[in-house]
Amino acid sequence: MNATAINPAKLEAFVMRAVNDLSASYGGAMISIGSKLSLYKAMAGAGPLSASEVASRSSCAERYVREWLNSQAAGGYVDYHALSDCYELTPEQALVLADENSPVFIPHAWSAAASLWFDEEKTLHAFRTGNGVAWGDHHSSLHCGVAAFYRNGYRGNLVANWLPALNGIVDKLHAGIAVADIGCGHGHSSILMAQAFPNSRFYGFDAHAESIHTAQQNARIADIAEQVNFDIATAVSYPNHRYDLICFFDCLHDMGDPVAAVKYAAQTLAPGGTVMLVEPFAHDRIEQNLSPISRAYYASSTTVCCAHAISEGGKMVLGAQAGEARLADVFRKAGFTHFRRAAETPFNLIFEAQI
Repeated sequence: MNATAINPAKLEAFVMRAVNDLSASYGGAMISIGSKLSLYKAMAGAGPLSASEVASRSSCAERYVREWLNSQAAGGYVDYHALSDCYELTPEQALVLADENSPVFIPHAWSAAASLWFDEEKTLHAFRTGNGVAWGDHHSSLHCGVAAFYRNGYRGNLVANWLPALNGIVDKLHAGIAVADIGCGHGHSSILMAQAFPNSRFYGFDAHAESIHTAQQNARIADIAEQVNFDIATAVSYPNHRYDLICFFDCLHDMGDPVAAVKYAAQTLAPGGTVMLVEPFAHDRIEQNLSPISRAYYASSTTVCCAHAISEGGKMVLGAQAGEARLADVFRKAGFTHFRRAAETPFNLIFEAQI
């Protein structure tokens, strides 16, 4: 057999791509450390700082802080000023790394990424057996990381952009309606809507008991526990309160039978009611999804989304990159006659559906 000819330039380019990815994985750990120790917050808005000044502001040991700062500078996460031997967090970097209320704040996402390593043995077993891995069987860092990461995206878009994109919904919410939040997780989406629309009543449902407990705590902290009710229920078992709006936030693709979930939503809608579907951004064809965002979504889909859908029987395993055409087909099979894309972001697709 003739040996396959190796192109040295292509080999070097691919090795460097792999090394860049390895570097990024190390960088993720540094981001998590910097966030948890408030190192970014210590630098935000302060201009150039020496390593000792950052250490003092964060109450951390200077030698560790200096090495951490060098890692950040090497990755472009802080600016280094060689003449003064100082480090600076720019306003743009601060929005991503230091401002926990920013819609582009990213450190929490690394908790979700860490869970992929914590749960590696479960994933290997799933690959070998074809069995599923339920959401509740993953490391707790997944639940906390996903909830915190999506919260900021919802905070920046849900009330300001997504709900207004639905026909007549904002007026109904102001007047007062019943809203169901299916797969509500830690409840951030329900709480954001409740704070914006005090005349409406919100019901959050999730099959994961620990998430519902956290959601109830979050509602008490937000002082809206009387307006929001969180209960343990699946997507085909929650109480029928004749909802004017039913929301699926980044969860339908995780379900083992999404058609059944949407059919049940149709049964619990009030006449003229609306379903809002929020899903990870995806095109319909694989070759259109070969991007850094899709890479992350496919990875989480492999280890979390598909795994949970399979654990629920896997009648239709959509995955996190389902695309508009497959999602529309789910609603068509469930009896909906109206389905349209209402809004989008680089991370999400937002759809409106009606019977």
